[in-house]
Amino acid sequence: MRKTLATLICCAALASAQGPRRAPGFALPDIQMLTGHGGKFHDLADYRGKVVVLEFFKTTCPHCSAFADVLAQVAPKYGDKVAVLAVASLTTDTPVQVEQYRAGHKISYPVLLDQGQMMFSYVQSPNQIDLPRVYIVDPGGYIHDDFIYGLTTRDIFEGKGLFPELDKILGKK
Repeated sequence: MRKTLATLICCAALASAQGPRRAPGFALPDIQMLTGHGGKFHDLADYRGKVVVLEFFKTTCPHCSAFADVLAQVAPKYGDKVAVLAVASLTTDTPVQVEQYRAGHKISYPVLLDQGQMMFSYVQSPNQIDLPRVYIVDPGGYIHDDFIYGLTTRDIFEGKGLFPELDKILGKK
């Protein structure tokens, strides 16, 4: 009985121990493509070799709006070492709302449109997706960090907390 119990505990521990998870691939159109202003499809593989900050947002989310201001600081600070991609779900926002949000926040990084499948492949929760949610994907294509807005992560979304996380991956002190 003890051996069986010990074996079950070890198996449960191994099953629950998660190593790095490969970031699910995607190919999504950006908002300019849907609004008829050019645009293109963005594939995660196109960003291999760079750190990718992947944000899931909703246009009516106040914390998402604050995070847009933080994300605007990434390109000036890190240049082409870090790419920012924002993803809106067309199940909650229309292309018009997303374009108004992009223009209103003067967003220069790509804003992608998802039907919900790509978001689900990252979040892996059928019940609820809390927004904003950000994934930091390392240059090898693995999810390095996953942050959901809350009391302990407020500085990531509204302050300077994102930058030390990016510095760690880039090997800066």
